[in-house]
Amino acid sequence: MAESHSESTSDSLTTTSSTPDQSATIPISTPRSNHVPEIPIEIISEEEMAILDAAFAATRSFLPSAIRSASAASPSRIIAGEISKTARSVTMFSKRKLSACSSEDIEDSLLHRFRKNQALGVTDLTGTEWCEKQMENVLCLGRRKVSKAMKLGQARHLELEEEVVKRVRVKVESNEDKWALKLLSSIAGVNQFLFEGRTRELLLVGFVGGQWIVGVIDEVRKASAEDSSDTGPLLIDTKTRGRDTLPAEPQRRNGRLQVMLYKLLWDTVVREEFPATRFFNYFALNRHEVLSQDVRDNIADAGIPAQTLEEIVRYYESTFKMLPIANDQLLLRYEFQKDRSIIAEIRFTHDPEWVMRKYKEVIAFWRSEREAEYTPEEERWKCRYCQFAKSCPGNPSLQSSAPSSPPREPRPLAS
Repeated sequence: MAESHSESTSDSLTTTSSTPDQSATIPISTPRSNHVPEIPIEIISEEEMAILDAAFAATRSFLPSAIRSASAASPSRIIAGEISKTARSVTMFSKRKLSACSSEDIEDSLLHRFRKNQALGVTDLTGTEWCEKQMENVLCLGRRKVSKAMKLGQARHLELEEEVVKRVRVKVESNEDKWALKLLSSIAGVNQFLFEGRTRELLLVGFVGGQWIVGVIDEVRKASAEDSSDTGPLLIDTKTRGRDTLPAEPQRRNGRLQVMLYKLLWDTVVREEFPATRFFNYFALNRHEVLSQDVRDNIADAGIPAQTLEEIVRYYESTFKMLPIANDQLLLRYEFQKDRSIIAEIRFTHDPEWVMRKYKEVIAFWRSEREAEYTPEEERWKCRYCQFAKSCPGNPSLQSSAPSSPPREPRPLAS
């Protein structure tokens, strides 16, 4: 897509990946705020969730949000962790014949083949809505190359994060360690939101409609009277643009879908019981395994009496149970890369029926319950930005009837 995604903020943080039996040195972030009496710590775990960015970018490490401890007497450190259709159908024959996956591959679902024991990322879902055929090619043939515009967007998201954090390091030794840090990232973000009224890069993992979903919300802040009469947290996504104009409607639609999916995920985690047994089974985790000494030391410094992943899961669930459902008013912000000025802030109302319909359509694709579809003819200008265009039958380059570029909309006039 033309603009950057909040969950595609790159692998600009260096991580040393490891297998579950090896150790990994992981960058950690600490707050930069001058008014915090004691600096809390953030842990960025290994890039296990690189799958989130399979749609439109290279893999990345999720940047956590810093927090202050709930202790009134002496704020203590707390750890955060890492964690990215109206399409016209072609004939069944041509789709199968030209599919990037072989007929033998199609026997297994895309979900099983490419996300086994992993969660689907919100960027997986929005990437699929953008173009199912492109997503199929990404999965079967390889990820999209990172463009200059993407790199600029990624760097901007990192700058926003570094306004409140700096990096330190922590060591992890197992998948249980990694998941403990991911969930502690969420706990950290919630505490920062509760005490400061805002948090950034908040990671959520939840079981939505029979599927594990993970997402990283750009920003969560307490709603003001100007935002909404609703008191629920306001969910915000910021996208950077190479042009000083609004993107085309399909891009804005995709952005709205992304924020609505964040609300769907947030509300699910807040309202529903966390299926812990299903969580441990699906991700092949040992709930009783004692976490590594380094991780336990950091957890202890955070003031959390936990030794195992099971205990951290309970803290994760209870932390979100303190929160209300997200605000029905959502915010999509577009920023000009050149001077970082705001092109527009688009406020819109959550549409639960629309987002659930889109969600089910996308999940059906991932479960291989139907064939991948090409993007609609009126949106075939997307092919200009696709690395698979030269070999894709949906590419209209030889057809004069299809638009070659998206319509541009001028920057809104200041009110």
